[in-house]
Amino acid sequence: MATVIVPAHNEASVIRRCLDSLNGQAELDTLIVACNGCTDSTADIVRTHYPQAICLDIAIPSKVNALNEAEKHITSWPVFYIDADTRLSANAIQDISSALADGKTLLAAPEPVIDTSHSSWAVRQFYRVWLQLPYIRDGVVATCSYVISEAGHQRFSRFPDIINDDGFVRCQFDRSERRNVPGTYVYIAAPHNLASLIKIKTRARLGNMQLAATGLCTRKEQKPYSRILRDKLLSREFIPVLTYLCIATLVRIRAAWQYRSLKTYRWEKDQTSRQEPTG
Repeated sequence: MATVIVPAHNEASVIRRCLDSLNGQAELDTLIVACNGCTDSTADIVRTHYPQAICLDIAIPSKVNALNEAEKHITSWPVFYIDADTRLSANAIQDISSALADGKTLLAAPEPVIDTSHSSWAVRQFYRVWLQLPYIRDGVVATCSYVISEAGHQRFSRFPDIINDDGFVRCQFDRSERRNVPGTYVYIAAPHNLASLIKIKTRARLGNMQLAATGLCTRKEQKPYSRILRDKLLSREFIPVLTYLCIATLVRIRAAWQYRSLKTYRWEKDQTSRQEPTG
């Protein structure tokens, strides 16, 4: 049996899609929705339509604080941490729980399926290259969700006050201790436009810079991007790779600028992918 934690800050437009994907999942013991700093109807939706869930209505708008508060209500392991703007595939909870039962895998995640059907050309090119990078395909990256076994959670006691919670979790485990579980999927809506993509990638980059500066990672990894991208520049992937490099460079510059005022950083969120579906 497993516990699922869904942190949610003003997610009224997408929370039902996420929670509906959890309905009927085998091995789900306890569902905790940690609404934090919400000024919309997220908490009301959860309380009204999902009475089986533990709905926390936390005043502080902080994802990591919401995770720490939600963890007080864990009833079983493993624990699934699922972003409110994503959906899980059928049987994902059971299949991932089974994968963790061997005791060798301490951190797992479903494989990401990124929907770029509503995205601009530049956003589609970015993800076309990004998803091919070994670091992304290597396990528990870019999934907007992760699953930790009880033994794995002993690597840390609480989530620190950081931007990048999934990056923090990943860097507590060796490559041999974590993996994506084939046949299980998390569905993620990509930003619709370039400006929104730059926002969320800047946030991710800023979070990585913060992790590096605070020394919170117990395992470090090399990311051999340069050679891989250089080779692709000389292939038919020239245009997508060049687009990716231009966007990545802009993100690096923007993150470096924001890092100067990290203490007053305000969380940047993509609203385009959270729009209500039409038709």
